[in-house]
Amino acid sequence: MDSTRSKHGFASAGMVMVVLVGAAAWAKDAPSVEVDAELLDPTSLLPPLVERDEPAVSPRSWSFARAWGYAEKDAERLPGVVLGELGEMGSDWNKMFWLLSAGGASIALHNSGADRRMEKDIRRNQFLEEDMDDFFYVVGGPAFHFGAAGLWYVWAAGEGDIVGKERAWTMLKALSVTGFTTMALKVARDNDCPNGSPLAWPSGHTSSSFTVAAVLDEWYGPEVGIPAYLGAGFVGYRMMESGDHWPSDVLFGAVLGYIVGHQVAGKEALPKVAGYTVMPYTDFYMDRPIAGISFFKQF
Repeated sequence: MDSTRSKHGFASAGMVMVVLVGAAAWAKDAPSVEVDAELLDPTSLLPPLVERDEPAVSPRSWSFARAWGYAEKDAERLPGVVLGELGEMGSDWNKMFWLLSAGGASIALHNSGADRRMEKDIRRNQFLEEDMDDFFYVVGGPAFHFGAAGLWYVWAAGEGDIVGKERAWTMLKALSVTGFTTMALKVARDNDCPNGSPLAWPSGHTSSSFTVAAVLDEWYGPEVGIPAYLGAGFVGYRMMESGDHWPSDVLFGAVLGYIVGHQVAGKEALPKVAGYTVMPYTDFYMDRPIAGISFFKQF
């Protein structure tokens, strides 16, 4: 691809990014992240005080109707959530600085020829066996991430596990923001991968993997975050070694996923009091559900 198309392509990508975040910043009436009021009322979970001749169904039994009800509501507000998150990201200069810096570095790598030289060196020193290559391609892909988070959401929602459902919903929101932004930039840039496939920049596998790692890092700290980042980095390396992506694709994808994951999950972190994490508490006492709060600290 000649340098003229390369420069125009990246200029288009930059314009699309600015337009996306700018339009989102002006979007109004974006749904806020809230838990339904009825979920906060423990009495709504109590079974009626009537005599039963047959055993009552356990409140923890999985219910398709319950899962579908939650999913229907969240699916309706997902587009607004994505636009709202893009608006917040576009109005945050610190986040935009790193995104624009990564975009500039991508342009420098590609237009200077460093992309091609690095790609050749990486492919010349391949070490992944075919089975390992296939494994990281599947596990590191957006389809796998969305599928795993979706199954987690459906299972938690069906069981009435509100904490689990909200965490799965947070992961789905982060993946949706990353996926939407990645595809918009791919279409605008429209350059070829080293193997000739279209829509190279940025790498969707890399951006999605780093989104998952960033969300896990926000939830569980470096004990889980560091291994997750290492795994995401290995996915990015695999995408270069296989010829699926240029180094510039992987670079921007990693930065995008990192920023989106921390933004979405970071603002939903549980509150702390005197060093203790305040968490919802649910249990059963004499076959009746009870709810409250608990204070948790790991030593």
